[in-house]
Amino acid sequence: MTTIDWQHFQEVQMRVGTIITAEDFPEAKQPAYKLQIDFGRELGIKKSSAQITERYQKEELIGRQIIAVINFPPKQIANFMSECLVLGAVDATGDVILLQPEANAANGLRIS
Repeated sequence: MTTIDWQHFQEVQMRVGTIITAEDFPEAKQPAYKLQIDFGRELGIKKSSAQITERYQKEELIGRQIIAVINFPPKQIANFMSECLVLGAVDATGDVILLQPEANAANGLRIS
């Protein structure tokens, strides 16, 4: 495992956001959803592709708070531009359990 110093960790912008839309993403190579996530007034709404279809139904994602990295460069995934990386714990089968705050938190709140 590679180690990083505190300065590099501080550069990673992990923020709280609330999923406001979740749609099927049939063009993706792996089953995924297209998400729109509200990160608050300062950061706005960002899009992400998330391979979370095994565990989550679209309807249960709406209103769910998640943690995402928002300062990666945008990434083209099929015909969709992903603007942030939704974080989750991934097991050996590829199943993803979303990371989320324990209690309701303000959208855009920084994780440190």
